[in-house]
Amino acid sequence: MSEATERRPAGVRRRRPLPALIFLLVLALGALVVWWNVLTDEHARNDAQAAACSIASAAPPSLDPSTVTLRVYNASDQAGKANEVANVLQERGFVVEEIANDPTSNEVTGVGELRFGAAGADAASYVKLFLPGATERKDTRADALVDLVIGPEFTGLATPEEVAAALSPIASAESAC
Repeated sequence: MSEATERRPAGVRRRRPLPALIFLLVLALGALVVWWNVLTDEHARNDAQAAACSIASAAPPSLDPSTVTLRVYNASDQAGKANEVANVLQERGFVVEEIANDPTSNEVTGVGELRFGAAGADAASYVKLFLPGATERKDTRADALVDLVIGPEFTGLATPEEVAAALSPIASAESAC
């Protein structure tokens, strides 16, 4: 018998390793794709959480208006504006300590100005939701009192719906942290 016609014992077949290797390669490639997606999704979730936390930390606090004490001053040419604004703020729950014309010689531009000390920074950030576009002026006062000064371009306070809409993304960002 020649080598080419060598006989094998009955029932023994020569195995080809190529199909098994291809199957294992496809299986390994599938596992790699699955793990790639898992790790990519985790990275995206971590990025979204970090972004939400940065939004929440930079956002104004949501305070109870009854914990915020204000002085409302008029620095515009419109007579009676301080009284009008103070009444609206009191209806919304704020504590208004004083209503008057602006006692300082500071020139107020735009819609208005918020004056506060270090202790009133959170309260001023919250009040700014009600007077969007107001400039902030930090001073040396030791209490949490905030002065809301009405400027010459004042047209009105933000509505309760506008304030709630401004606070809504903040609440969802805080819950994501």
